[in-house]
Amino acid sequence: MTPAIRSYGERLGAAMAEHGPLCVGIDPHAALLAQWGLPDTVDGLERFAMTCVEAFGGEVATVKPQSAFFERFGSRGVAVLERTLEGLRDSETLSLLDVKRGDIGSTMAGYADAYLSDASPLRADAITVSPYLGYESLRPALDLAAARGRGVFVLTLTSNPDGASVQHAAVDGRTVAASVVDGVTEDNTAARAAGSLGSVGMVVGATVGSAVVDLGLDLAAASGPILAPGIGAQGGTALALRSTFGTAVGQVLGSSSREVLTAGPDPARLREAALRVSAQLADGVAGRG
Repeated sequence: MTPAIRSYGERLGAAMAEHGPLCVGIDPHAALLAQWGLPDTVDGLERFAMTCVEAFGGEVATVKPQSAFFERFGSRGVAVLERTLEGLRDSETLSLLDVKRGDIGSTMAGYADAYLSDASPLRADAITVSPYLGYESLRPALDLAAARGRGVFVLTLTSNPDGASVQHAAVDGRTVAASVVDGVTEDNTAARAAGSLGSVGMVVGATVGSAVVDLGLDLAAASGPILAPGIGAQGGTALALRSTFGTAVGQVLGSSSREVLTAGPDPARLREAALRVSAQLADGVAGRG
């Protein structure tokens, strides 16, 4: 008998319980490569990425490579991304590939195969997706992720200046952000009934302030993990998590990139920075400090 596939939500919940609610980004943009004393080349990219894998593997709940910073080097950069994801798998660390894909029909199915199928060298434990062609346009990725024990994080309420023009807009009296939360809530019905974390998550910026309350978003009822980018260099703080996310704070996976990565290139210092931020996030979620 083939063993049952463990859901992504279950695996992420276990990783957060063991390592704390931190997602560390791997963002090898040119300025960080230079700060690390690395050339802005494929070789520099690989040294940066593999150092991050060494530092964070087995130490944090999940690691989030930003695909764009690999893609800018073309096929050789994508090959480095494949090796980065493989290194995270080897270290038994969950990967969250930040690709923000969103399309329709067979094209969305192609993206799903690229990042969520067992046969793809670019497979990750979870990916970010964009719902702005309609939440149901994501169905190929949602269904394949569920079938393979993987996850998706749907852009819901971002903190970029122009995000509100779309996400706060109302259609038939319901904001776009609220309609995304509705879709996530529906897809996580079974997990919610079982009292576990769902495998369909939401991306909600750590610096959105009172927007969650102002828009009446019931993130807790959605039962999905909440990726909260912007911790650290972008102004988000661990102590503000409870006021921003309210009763959903236990679902928050805080994302930090620059605050941790500037501690490089020494792997030990990177690891120390990640563990410090993870502890701060755990305190913030618990209301300590």
